[in-house]
Amino acid sequence: MVLVPTLQAQAASTAIQAACTAPTWAEGNTYTAGTQVTYQGHTYQALQTHTAYPGAGWTPSTTPALWKDLGACTGGGGPTTPPPTTPSGVPSAPSNLRVTATTNTSFTLAWNASSGTVTGYRVYEGSTVRATVTATSATVSGLAAGSTHTYTVKAYNAQGESGASNSVTATTTGGTNPPPSGGAAAPYLYMGWGDPPNPQTVQSATGIRWFTMAFMLSGGGCTPAWDGSRPLSGSADATAISQIRAGGGDVVPSFGGWQGNKLGPNCSTPQALAGAYQTVINAYGLKAIDIDIENTDEFENDTVRNRIVDALKIVKQNNPSVKVIVTFGTATTGPGYYAQQLVSRAASTGAGIDVFTIMPFDFGGGANMYQSTVSAAEGLKTMLKSSFGWDDATAYRHMGISGMNGLSDQQENTSPAQWQQIRDYAQNNHLARLAFWSVNRDRPCPGGGVVSNCSGISQNNWQFTQITATFTG
Repeated sequence: MVLVPTLQAQAASTAIQAACTAPTWAEGNTYTAGTQVTYQGHTYQALQTHTAYPGAGWTPSTTPALWKDLGACTGGGGPTTPPPTTPSGVPSAPSNLRVTATTNTSFTLAWNASSGTVTGYRVYEGSTVRATVTATSATVSGLAAGSTHTYTVKAYNAQGESGASNSVTATTTGGTNPPPSGGAAAPYLYMGWGDPPNPQTVQSATGIRWFTMAFMLSGGGCTPAWDGSRPLSGSADATAISQIRAGGGDVVPSFGGWQGNKLGPNCSTPQALAGAYQTVINAYGLKAIDIDIENTDEFENDTVRNRIVDALKIVKQNNPSVKVIVTFGTATTGPGYYAQQLVSRAASTGAGIDVFTIMPFDFGGGANMYQSTVSAAEGLKTMLKSSFGWDDATAYRHMGISGMNGLSDQQENTSPAQWQQIRDYAQNNHLARLAFWSVNRDRPCPGGGVVSNCSGISQNNWQFTQITATFTG
């Protein structure tokens, strides 16, 4: 997306002469799109509204997705006018391309107008023009039900055609083919911790069928192993998977987590990491995988985080029927900077990630966990809409919630009644996934604190699992 097109760039050259008196960039400040600041002798313009998180280790000069370098301040020794971003006289690229309506056979698209002289707009699917209009909206019709399409828009005039807008991807309704399979309701089960229950006992007592199995780590280098030590075959995990499938269910192995030696940092390339994921997919004939991306070694490491997204694109290309899920932390207002970088890369590279799941807990003691969860989820929805150009309904269908039953690490209390409310929110908005950490803890121990084999609160055995089992997406 070109947010500083030719005409704006020309105007910016005047602003740059006075830019040394603009506010100086500082950690912790919130900047709106278009704001100009100075940093280390250069003027930068914010490309989107964001907060400069303290201590995050990034600056305007290292985040071109957030800041455009307009050049050195007067006397700074660098250029005072940025080079044109498009040829002279050609319109700027349209922005904020989005899907505003979807039917069985059509999409209606809208976008923000280009600057400069505009004769019209062309809607592209790949290199093929699907519509030519003079307005800032268009309907593409004659599509197959249940088919997925990706579009961009370009403005044109007598001097030529602009750069492309952001891309949007959407699926028409009414398809006979279901989306990639994978349990919508799948709480975490950990066979290496917390007095793990027999999964068939839990299935019989609650009606749950799917479980998210934790955690697949590095068994040495780029070789996957349960908890980094238990083999893919002949382990307690493999036995549990057989039991779950015999009980009419299936599993979503989860790669990563908060701690341990993970595959992301150990596999040196996206291709190698995709190969490690593929090993597990092949070993169990999987229908879905979950990448629980956390901590400084994966989530906050630009190289590793990008490697994971790029590896998942390879996995999706090689296994289009496998549901790909990523899970990450959030604030009460929605996911933060690192999640935005992950989502933005997934959008820009066409990674094909099916579900973006937040972990709405550890906000700080005393939070209303239902209200905080809904607020965080709505923040995720806004992020997905902005990044992919989706409407509300499409964004919800690519979202998941993975909570923490009972007491969290920070002593927040998600009660069974609140989990029921969260389930209702997820169901009413047709989210793609509902999970919690964990089935091992889904047992009562009032006043027990945060422990591995019970929730720390008064509840019935498997009560959170029973509530989760009624979620259908």
